[in-house]
Amino acid sequence: MPRTTSIARAAGISRQTLSNEFGSKEAIGKALVQRELEGFLLGIQGELDAHRGELEAAAAAGVGCTLQQAVDNPLVKGVLLADRGGRGRPPRLSHAPPGPVFGTAMTMLDAYAVEAWPDVDEGSRGLAVETIVRLTVSHIVQPVASPEESARRIAAITGRIAYPGGRA
Repeated sequence: MPRTTSIARAAGISRQTLSNEFGSKEAIGKALVQRELEGFLLGIQGELDAHRGELEAAAAAGVGCTLQQAVDNPLVKGVLLADRGGRGRPPRLSHAPPGPVFGTAMTMLDAYAVEAWPDVDEGSRGLAVETIVRLTVSHIVQPVASPEESARRIAAITGRIAYPGGRA
């Protein structure tokens, strides 16, 4: 991690102001990770909201956003991989919050699904939410297709789980 003097200079503030605000380099790192994760989750929420009521379209958009972020943003990818206990933890970010990213994603997605897809029964919804999150992680760890193709495939699987007998 860069020295606090370099960080302060890049931010256009004094080192003392930076120190007063954050206290330590570790706190600066935590704040950076938190900001990136909040933006990441808000981006996914925006994609879902743009397709509210269209299960497969929303799933493809949310998964596509996630997979593309994992390609474009090494910090997000590192935190997501670290969250699953992988070797992808970004260097010097050992203080990145482990564990809660996927729990938060599953909770957010389940709350969204309750509102957006009220015709999906609770059991199918729970399986669909867990499956979409786990398959997305799998495609982050070991991609087998482009983010768009993977998102489309994961969305199709999610639709089949949510509506096991097909849509009426």
